[in-house]
Amino acid sequence: MTPVDAAFATTGTEDPAASALFAPVRLGDLALANRIVMAPMTRGRAGPGDVPGDLVALHYAQRASAGLIVTEGVQPTAEGKGYWRTPGIWNEAQQAGWALVADAVHAAGGRIVMQLMHCGRVVVPANRGYAADVVAPSALACPDLVPGPDGTPQPCAMPRALAASELPGIVAEYAEAARRARAAGIDGVELHAASGYLINQFLNPASNRRDDDYGGSPERRARFPLEVLAAMADAVGPGRVGVRISPGNPYNGMAADDPEANFAPFLHGVEQLGLAYVHVVDMALPGFDILAWLRRHGRRPLIANNNLDRSSAAAAIASGRADAVSFGRAFIANPDLPARLAARAPLARPDRRGFYVGEDRGYTDYPVMQP
Repeated sequence: MTPVDAAFATTGTEDPAASALFAPVRLGDLALANRIVMAPMTRGRAGPGDVPGDLVALHYAQRASAGLIVTEGVQPTAEGKGYWRTPGIWNEAQQAGWALVADAVHAAGGRIVMQLMHCGRVVVPANRGYAADVVAPSALACPDLVPGPDGTPQPCAMPRALAASELPGIVAEYAEAARRARAAGIDGVELHAASGYLINQFLNPASNRRDDDYGGSPERRARFPLEVLAAMADAVGPGRVGVRISPGNPYNGMAADDPEANFAPFLHGVEQLGLAYVHVVDMALPGFDILAWLRRHGRRPLIANNNLDRSSAAAAIASGRADAVSFGRAFIANPDLPARLAARAPLARPDRRGFYVGEDRGYTDYPVMQP
């Protein structure tokens, strides 16, 4: 009996919260043993060459009791890197590193998908360790500060606007990254279309001032993101592709107003692709029920995220507002989070000092719950 099974047995199936959180669910081709998802979180532990190593594999294997792990954002191309020590999936060495991670998670009984994150204009060049262009839909700098190699927030670089002729090449890079992830044994891929990174930059009028077929109206702003998703789906199958969105999130210089108008054409296209799931950061905007709105826009399974606890997470599932729920910071300090939720055990608090810098401390040294 696993620690999760043992903890769940002590609650009894009469516990509605435990029943909702621990019911199995299918997201496209991904069969989950429970509905507790580990959210993607940048942790800054990749080794030389942006290769994930044994420490990264251990970190994810420790958390394999999640129904699904979504990795930290992984750059699909050299130009996609914006943060210090984030991993890539654009060469053979990186692919081999992710194979170690996939094997470790599967050996521990888990399922894992890789989030593909091209930072676009959210780049501090010193974080890269190599020369590469900073690109975006338009030549508009990200107004937010980003931590540099020593953790000190720095201004982002001024990007150059991508030419329309360059976009098919980036689409192809995303597709190749998805194929590499699957070749490494990763179970699926998630497109990061949230938090002000490249895909979100195309969707949002605050960062997309183009006057060609990829800018202007919400429909044209959605064109490139949908081309990327379609290529990923063609590469690995739509049932192994998800997408993460955050309508109304102002992070990294995004306009937070009118999320319905900005995202509706994109969501319509997502529905046509038949993807595995939509992963949404619920910003709790006044007068805007994001989960209800998404349900009206399609039938894709929903993973809800943002400041959930055991009670609110279970309620979202039990009410049908979401099919699964994801936790971020709670998984940092509680590698056995599902067991703790099942047992109603107290949750350890994460140490922010180890979020983005360091090695094992604040990464793989959090203890599991004692019997």
